[in-house]
Amino acid sequence: MEGKNKDNIRFETVLNEYSIERFTIIGVLIGFVFPVLSWLVDLIINDLPLSPKGLFTIHVQNPMHFIIDGIPIVLGIISYFMAKKGESNRKFYISTIKSSVNTIKTNAELARKIGKGDFSVDIQNINVNDKLGKSLLLMRDNLIETSLKEKELNWIARGKEQVADVLRKHNNIDSLSYETIVTLIKYIEAVQGAFYLYNEDTYKLENIATYAYNRRKYLKQEFSIGQGIVGQAAFEKEYIYRKEIPNDYVTVSSGIVGDKKPSTILVVPLLSDRKLQGVLEFASLNEDLPLKTVNLINELSVIIAQTIFNLKVNIRTSRLLIDSQELTKKLQKNETELKEKAEEMIIAQKELQDSNKKLEIQFKEVERGRKRQYSLLENASEVITIYDDKGIVKYVSPSVKGILGYEPNEMEGQNRFDRGDSILQKAFNDILENPKHQRTFEYKYEKKNKEPVWLETTGRNLLGNHAIGGILFNTRDITVRKIAEKAQRMSGEMQALSENSPDMIARLSPEGKFFYVNPVLETITGLEKKYLNQKKLKEIKANEEIINFFEEGLNIVTTSEKKHKIETTLPTIDGKRIMQVNIIPEYNNENEMETILFVAHDITERKRIELEIEKKNKDITESINYAQRIQSTIIPDFNKILKVLPKSFIYYKPRDIVSGDIPWFYEKDNYVYIAAVDCTGHGVPGALLSFISYFTLNRIADHDEDFTAGEILDQLHIGVRKTLKQDQVDANARDGMDIAFCKINKKNNEVQYSGAHRPLYHICDGKLIQYKGNPKAIGGIPTRRKKEANFVNHIVNIKKGDKLFFFSDGMPDQIGGPKGRKYQARRIREVVMSNINFSMQEFGDFFKKDFEIWKGKQKQIDDVILIGIEF
Repeated sequence: MEGKNKDNIRFETVLNEYSIERFTIIGVLIGFVFPVLSWLVDLIINDLPLSPKGLFTIHVQNPMHFIIDGIPIVLGIISYFMAKKGESNRKFYISTIKSSVNTIKTNAELARKIGKGDFSVDIQNINVNDKLGKSLLLMRDNLIETSLKEKELNWIARGKEQVADVLRKHNNIDSLSYETIVTLIKYIEAVQGAFYLYNEDTYKLENIATYAYNRRKYLKQEFSIGQGIVGQAAFEKEYIYRKEIPNDYVTVSSGIVGDKKPSTILVVPLLSDRKLQGVLEFASLNEDLPLKTVNLINELSVIIAQTIFNLKVNIRTSRLLIDSQELTKKLQKNETELKEKAEEMIIAQKELQDSNKKLEIQFKEVERGRKRQYSLLENASEVITIYDDKGIVKYVSPSVKGILGYEPNEMEGQNRFDRGDSILQKAFNDILENPKHQRTFEYKYEKKNKEPVWLETTGRNLLGNHAIGGILFNTRDITVRKIAEKAQRMSGEMQALSENSPDMIARLSPEGKFFYVNPVLETITGLEKKYLNQKKLKEIKANEEIINFFEEGLNIVTTSEKKHKIETTLPTIDGKRIMQVNIIPEYNNENEMETILFVAHDITERKRIELEIEKKNKDITESINYAQRIQSTIIPDFNKILKVLPKSFIYYKPRDIVSGDIPWFYEKDNYVYIAAVDCTGHGVPGALLSFISYFTLNRIADHDEDFTAGEILDQLHIGVRKTLKQDQVDANARDGMDIAFCKINKKNNEVQYSGAHRPLYHICDGKLIQYKGNPKAIGGIPTRRKKEANFVNHIVNIKKGDKLFFFSDGMPDQIGGPKGRKYQARRIREVVMSNINFSMQEFGDFFKKDFEIWKGKQKQIDDVILIGIEF
């Protein structure tokens, strides 16, 4: 306010400088100056004195001076009236400027608050004629609306992120379902919820996780499809949101709220590729659920369903993999163990050679130590260590450097047991407690250079010996002995494995001399081990193919010096056998090829099974191709359709060789019938259902042309149920179909439309009108407790230029695009409306290209039908 008053005072001061009095005085002064100057000029010209007489004389001589003398009066009057008018304008300007300054101040304060995120503004302070103020208020309202939308989207994104994190962490359906329902209940602030998993064997929804009032509940519930709200949502494959809770609705009691029934419930089916995986159920005490909560659960249901589906597939795959692995495990076990033992023996042999070299160095070091210290002659090959009763090293012999790599002074004065040698510590304590007990033990030890060695130590209590005065440990390196024992043990194990292996095993020199053969070779070739031992290939009498087999293997490995793997056929006592052979070169310490090991595994039976599978696959493929030729006979001729509906297109792309989706066309008298039929599943099962739909629709359309589109679907619904025996009490076949069906009257340009789960898009006068189909499928097991509604018949009045589009769910459900999302029906609407002037041919070409681009490298997940008609 202080700044505002200062501005007003400043404006008033400027305008006050031009008041009436000042303008009048200035005018009079100007008027007097002019006649005085005129008098002075005439007095000088006429050489008259500056006196009253002189002034009188010039006035007589020049009467104009009387007129000039009146100028001050005239100017004074004129100045007065001009100042009077200026005073009125000045007041108006002051008032206008004050009002403008106040408006600017108000708008500046409003802009400042909006900039800081403060949207609390008194609208009464805004001038109704101020465009800037109105614009700022509009901007504030838009920012508030944007902020609310952003908060809602962020809330949904956070919820999806939390659930996605749960889905990533769990590979077990039970733990995943429980953690998912807990996370969602807490996030949407519900009081209870349940997770139902669809059991494809029993056709029931089973409760596997319930959470209510902040604790887990163990409820054993199950619902058939169509039973209760849970079964109804599964049957209709649509979410159910109710504020009126049924009397038989099961609720969980709480110690806080008692048996109070929830105010709202939300039941959402989990669908993956239109296939039921389970149901989520939530209950809330709130009178209403926010729309964002419903949107969040609906979006998550697809993700959760796909995760459940993937887990089920993984479980089935794991079972099949385990079965497959069990079949080959027995055959591979002996071969794997034999290879491992062979490699370990080579490593042990190399370690033994390295240890022998190091042992020679150690012997030399010991020999030098024996010369330097005669007193330790008997213990030169050992490390002698003396400890006090606290475990401190009092003395260590110089031989420690050669055996363990330490200098004596590095160990003396140190507590040996700080290194964590628990075996030494235990032995030390035992010797302290039992002075007369001598203890010998073996253990693995790490030398200074981190090289592991095996040591054998004998400990004695010589604290009472004045010469020793401590615990004496005599330690020697037994690594070579250990390696030799291991090599001997491995050699025996390998010999036993070779002798009992089901594979044929032979070891030959590079020149072809037999060093070893196992009994299997004798079984296969009939050649005895004694006969082959130490003989060359050229010296033995055997089948020429056997001789060539060994010679070729030797030649390949000696040339390449690498392991070689082949499949070959060998003659045996039992006839020709297919063998998988590994030919392995074996090297000595000088890296020279010493022997070549042949390991042949009989895979004849496996090959026979592979051929049988290949033949069966071929037979199945031929059967499916034949089924495709049969199905092609019921697919309408597109050229015939173009003759009846010249401005139309059909985009038809089956997922497999045969299809569960078919376009259907029928013409009778003045009526044209056309539909997009989407049968349950795809491939062979879907194709079988397509035949039922084709012949049933033909029979109904031919029977009575007075049937409306809705009545035709009612008849089809009944016909499919009777054909699949779904109307019987013990029925369990839930197969059926979705359909978009049009009956066109060519005379009066009227289209009747009816649909099962499928919509119709009508483009008229540049606008899109959507006709929704019934939320139920054709066929399926009926709900006994509730009467089904008939299919709705929509009347669409058509005029020239109108367009119709209808389709199966294959295109909207296709995964693809840059983010791996569904194509969606919304994209179809957007394409149609953004290219509204396209011809039907252009629409067909565009959708075909756009679908392929969207799918990219992704697998087509379902059959695709899209039909467009222009009138």
